Amino acid sequence: MDKIIILVTGANGQLGQELQFLSKKHSEFHFLFTDIDTLDITKSGEADYFVEKNPVDFIINCAAYTAVDKAEEDRDNAFLINTVAVDYLIDAAIKTDACLIHISTDYVFDGTKNTPYDEEDAAIPESVYGDTKNEGEKLILYADVNALIIRTSWLYSTFGNNFVKTMLLLGKERNELKVVFDQIGTPTYARELASAILEIIGKIKLDKKTTTKEIYHYTNEGVASWYDFATEIFRIKNINCKTYPVDSSEFPTPAKRPHFSVLNKTKIKKDFDLSIPHWVDSLKEMLNNLNTQ
Repeated sequence: MDKIIILVTGANGQLGQELQFLSKKHSEFHFLFTDIDTLDITKSGEADYFVEKNPVDFIINCAAYTAVDKAEEDRDNAFLINTVAVDYLIDAAIKTDACLIHISTDYVFDGTKNTPYDEEDAAIPESVYGDTKNEGEKLILYADVNALIIRTSWLYSTFGNNFVKTMLLLGKERNELKVVFDQIGTPTYARELASAILEIIGKIKLDKKTTTKEIYHYTNEGVASWYDFATEIFRIKNINCKTYPVDSSEFPTPAKRPHFSVLNKTKIKKDFDLSIPHWVDSLKEMLNNLNTQ
């Protein structure tokens, strides 16, 4: 039986590095890990040329412009990576009959709901980052391509820079810390998202004659504020740093954040029979892995 060939873009990011870590345990897949130095997806024709030489079954697009505040003044680059590059990957996927798995974000929502967002809820982004990611999603939905859009939120990992690592650093440097409590979502351990994606690929039966497109939501289970998240990090690590909940207005940012962006994961759990851990359990797992990695 031939191996399933998977192209991963943005392989040096948090999710991409977790996929690299997990790839050693998945001998049934053959991975092609790329980043801007090996495949510049923002250049027309580059992705097409790559898949012509390396036919693939799946493309996992982890590449994204994720500097949310910087994007407010750098829309052109955010649009290039989050929207234009997606169009090029769509063409490459169609050319090689591949399924495109595109990673998106809770920032496509405005955060005004008070119940978890479903996949069918209207996307109303309120930042450049959210808008450019939404535009990328729309290109996929309008195209004749096999694709899954997976929205996630509050991603962290043992790799790269993220909220958990920042809190660990600040918690050791300071006796007390103010943390925003009026932004509500769910932390997501990137290794578990990566594992879920590979599990989904193993369960997908590609029909070359039928175009399938679906949007899914994936985060860990549970609900938290950034204050809850920071407090739990310090509790697990026995860091003696007092946390104080504060309003977002105390930390004004160029980009508007959704105040409520909890995502409903019922659809992805049902369709792929996934079991998703609670965010506290996942945080403990990540912190343990951080110590041993």
